[in-house]
This record gives sequence, structure tokens and C-alpha cells, in this order.
Amino acid sequence: MITVEDWALIRRLHLAEGESMRSIAARLDISRNTVAKAVSAESPPTYVRAPRDSGIKAVEPAIRALLRENPRMPATVLAERVGWSGSPAWFRENVARIRPEYAPADPADRITYEPGDQAQCDLWFPEVRIPVGAGKPRILPVLVMVSSHSRFVMARMIPSRMTGDLLAGMWELIGGLGAVPRRLIWDNETGIGRRNSFAAGVPAFAGVLATRIVQVRPYDPESKGVVERTNQFLETSFLPGRSFASPEDFNAQLAEWLLKANTRLVRRIGARPTELLPQDKAAMLGLPPVPPVTGFAARVRLPRDYYVRMGSNDYSVHPQAIGRFVDVTADLDTVRVSLDGRSVGDHSRSWGTGLTITDPVHVDAARTLRKAFQNPVPAEPAGVRDLADYDRAFGVVLDDGQVA
Repeated sequence: MITVEDWALIRRLHLAEGESMRSIAARLDISRNTVAKAVSAESPPTYVRAPRDSGIKAVEPAIRALLRENPRMPATVLAERVGWSGSPAWFRENVARIRPEYAPADPADRITYEPGDQAQCDLWFPEVRIPVGAGKPRILPVLVMVSSHSRFVMARMIPSRMTGDLLAGMWELIGGLGAVPRRLIWDNETGIGRRNSFAAGVPAFAGVLATRIVQVRPYDPESKGVVERTNQFLETSFLPGRSFASPEDFNAQLAEWLLKANTRLVRRIGARPTELLPQDKAAMLGLPPVPPVTGFAARVRLPRDYYVRMGSNDYSVHPQAIGRFVDVTADLDTVRVSLDGRSVGDHSRSWGTGLTITDPVHVDAARTLRKAFQNPVPAEPAGVRDLADYDRAFGVVLDDGQVA
């Protein structure tokens, strides 16, 4: 097939200049039949591929049936289900064309936040293992709270994601702020609650603070976009190049860094968090007159081995309380055990797992009690009273007629 330029040249040489087809064929090194066809053709030659059915048409009904049941099914899974063996890129392109019919787009508007209205809460898990004393280094959660209007960031590493630690961490951060946001926005964190049902202690915590805890719907990242971006900010700006000797060291470095981070200029609001914070706090609620109940509390009977379990660790108790009910309370830093209001155990809380924390005083007391139990002191024999004393006491008449 000749090109469009050759077709135009042939017609010009033959029709306009009168050159013979033989000489044109020799000049262009093509056959005379090709020259003749070009002269007789009213338009340049074009190539038209013969229509052929695409392989995607054969599997498209099956793709649509699967998307009708599960609109978010990945293209790789769809290809496996329908037995596609062709080009993966071609398959993904066609799935992207079909999917919007079954999974329409979900537009998200930009949200504006009123002063004092809400603080967004989340857990950030930094990819760094923190030494926790005698236990193995652990990846520990960091509770992050961001005031949505001012973008003021508060954060603290906590021992676990259990309800008691979450409430204790929130109260510490709110107490440091000095005001209570009207709403606390959470995702479906198990320690807070799931499926519109709060965990034990959460409603009472919110009631004392006179605030409202709101859990957003699943797959709705925009409702917590402020704190999600803050987590990424912590990941990329605070964490790189740092090492930590303990959870306390982590919190100390984080607190120092936040003093600078909260003075940065936030492009979205066009101001610094510390500049907007006074306006934000003025619209918040005041702190409650009494603190809410946080941490952990339990009442257990102390067993013979005089240890109580808090989380996944065992803490020693004075053995004098063996067999009696003791009250165990714990916050982010300490574990306390009391008997009738009297302290029988006081420990720094361990952030490790599967550990045994022992007070040497308790071990010495147990050793003393064990020796006393194994070697009892024999009681002194009591004096034997004369039986005549009982006769005289009760006026018993003897056989000879006399009174004893």
C-alpha cells in the first residue's frame, strides 16, 4: 500500500504533467498496477482493520454480575473469578469503565469547624519499638487529639488501647488543655465502642465532662480528616531520626516537639494553632468540678501467692491480705492495692506484657508468715481444776450428807 504522499505525487505526475504510468512506476519503484489504482482512486488509500470481537465482551456479563453483588471487588479478584487470561492492564481498564455503574462516586465537601465544637481523636502506632523495662520492646499506641477549629495538637503515648487507658489519656490531655470540647470525634475504636454501643465507662466519662462522644460511620475518612493528617504529620516530621529509651522518654520528646509544632503556620486555616487556641477554648466547656472515673478498678480475693493481675502483668500484694477482698486501681502510671482503705501494694505500672512485678517487702513478709505456719509454737498446758471446786459451786451433796 502506498502512502498518501505517494498517491498525491502519482496523480500530479500523471494527470497534471502527463508522465506515463510506466515511468512513474520506475521512478517510485512500484508496480504499474499500483500506479493505475492510485490514478483511478478519488481519495488516498486507507487501512481498515477487519472488525473482531474483543475478549472482554465474553466475560463482561460475569463481571457485571460480580460487581452487582460487590461493587468494590478488586480487579485482580474479578479477573480470577471470571477466568481472564489476557492482558491485566486491558482488563483493569475495562473494569474501571464498568465499575461506576455499580459503585458511584461519593463526593466529599470541605468541612468548616466552629470554635470549641469538636476535637478529633485517634490512635497512632509509630513504627518504632519502645523499651519497656524487663519486657521485650513494644510498639505502643499514641493517643492523638486535635482541636478541629484551631488545629491545636495534643498527644501522649499510653500503655494500651483498652478503655481504661483511653479514658485516662483523654482526661490527661483535656486537663492539660484546660477546657472540654463540646464533641469528641472517634472512629469505631473497640475501647470506645462499636456499632452505636459504647464500652463500659465511656458514657459516664462523657457525662461528667458534659460532652458528647460521636463515632463516625465506617469508610468515612473525611469526618476525621484533621486528625488523620496529623498522624501523617507526626509520622513524617516528629519520628524520623529519633530514638527513645522508654515511654517516658518518648512522651518527653513529643511534648517538647509539640510546643514548636503548634506554632507552625497551617495553610488551610491561614493561621497558627496557638493564635486560634484562645478563641477555640473560649467556646468550649469548663472542666468539671470533680474528675471523671478513668483507669481500671477491680475487687478481687487475694490468693495464696499474694499477686493480682492488672492487664497482662502480675503485681505483688502484702501477704497479710491473703484470703480477703482487696481493691485494685490503676492509672497510666501506677497500680495500687488497698484493703479496707489501707494500702497493701503500690507499684509503678509496667508497660510490658507477661511480667511479674514484686515488692521485696512483700516477699520478706511472706517468708516470715510461712515460717510461722510451718513451725507453730506449742500452746502451754492449762492448769487442771479440782473437781471438788465444781461440787462446791453447784452445792452437790456427798454420800456422807455433807456439802462439798
